Amino acid sequence: MSENHALEEGADFTPRFDENGLITCITRASGDGEVLMLAYMNAEALRLTLETGVAHYWSRSRKSLWRKGDTSGQIQTVKEIRTDCDQDALLLTVEAAGDGGACHTGRRSCFYRKVIADGPNVRLMIEA
Repeated sequence: MSENHALEEGADFTPRFDENGLITCITRASGDGEVLMLAYMNAEALRLTLETGVAHYWSRSRKSLWRKGDTSGQIQTVKEIRTDCDQDALLLTVEAAGDGGACHTGRRSCFYRKVIADGPNVRLMIEA
């Protein structure tokens, strides 16, 4: 089995972290599949997530490990973890405690703005 074939079709979980030691992680709600957030994990965050069943992330801005929900109460219990074909991105399906939100703005999803392109003009529209 070639290296690419083993990576893409094999049963071994071999996450590929980038040059900063991070892997992209998309998080969605278990009930309806809505994308809640995009964050990053380093090896320790991934290890803790796998060991505890609670989502841990790496904050690039604070340069620190954080467990989602410690301050907001929106602890994310992991129901499933998937990896993409070349194992450089993760998809977490979670059940969020508290009000079920994920965004620090108080919204359920961090993806609450739509990009509107009108010719050369580009603006954002907040969706309810």
